Amino acid sequence: MRITKLEHAALILEEAGRRLVVDPGGLTNPILGLQDVDAVVITHEHADHWTGDQLQRILSSSPKAVVLAPSGVARAAEGLDVRVVAPGETVEVGPWKLRFFGGNHAVIHPTLPVVENVGVLVDDRFYYPGDSFYIPLGVQVDVLAAPAGAPWLKISEAMDFVSMVAPKRAFGTHDGVLSAAGQGIVHDRLKAVTEAAGGEYFALKAGDVLQA
Repeated sequence: MRITKLEHAALILEEAGRRLVVDPGGLTNPILGLQDVDAVVITHEHADHWTGDQLQRILSSSPKAVVLAPSGVARAAEGLDVRVVAPGETVEVGPWKLRFFGGNHAVIHPTLPVVENVGVLVDDRFYYPGDSFYIPLGVQVDVLAAPAGAPWLKISEAMDFVSMVAPKRAFGTHDGVLSAAGQGIVHDRLKAVTEAAGGEYFALKAGDVLQA
């Protein structure tokens, strides 16, 4: 599996010439000309994780791609066909086996609504929790995409999450709200706890690739 990190929370996974896109949102540069996409997974409805424009760009190049997302995205995505998924479901599309976990977005503030959020486990190897710290119990995670910076997290919480998941490999994502210096600090902290749990950490920048 080839994992390409884009800006903020967006990821492209590739296997045997087929592609899976995760969270193509508004803090990510336009995704253009991406062919052979089997599915787009959207973890929740916030605009930094999806926009109609990003979806239209992907679907214009890969019109058979299936969009998988919680019901909040389906309600917001007028005119787009979204297959609603929920925690506990397993979906197979193309070469991809997708298992969904979680249920709710982490609390940002008591005055703000808590929206639906699904974490996704791809091929029982790669896990991304979306905007949550939900742990896929009973799963040995090979590669973890760990949230690095957001209004809803403290670095100590992200460190605890990585420690509890104890992946073989990890990298930081959801980093579009951090300065370059801030990203460096977060990478150092996540690297320390990943290695303490016996794993290996990769400080990926936008455009970097990890072979999983």
